[in-house]
Amino acid sequence: MSTTFWLMVCRHRPGLDALRAAHRDAHRAHVASGGGGLARVLVGSATTAEDGASPTGNFGILEAASREAAEAFAAADPYALAGLVETIEITPLSAQFQAHRIDPMTPRAA
Repeated sequence: MSTTFWLMVCRHRPGLDALRAAHRDAHRAHVASGGGGLARVLVGSATTAEDGASPTGNFGILEAASREAAEAFAAADPYALAGLVETIEITPLSAQFQAHRIDPMTPRAA
């Protein structure tokens, strides 16, 4: 896999906390597997409203071979498949991005 890095921002539809909870374990498994090898997740987290508690979405920094692979990873997320995700934004990161400073959430493929 090349060292192309992407910022993925997923905005969730409001008021779907039960749907999010129902798919959380599958979402975490998707992240851990890199979507079956589509991407490696270096870091990611849920995003919240200003209150720090109301969920608004999730983000991740991905290593993927192409924009298409990063987009496929995001689209295959159980949250997206369940209809929770309203928008997905994939933005390339600078070639100077210091990925070596992050302890990845997804292991490098063998």
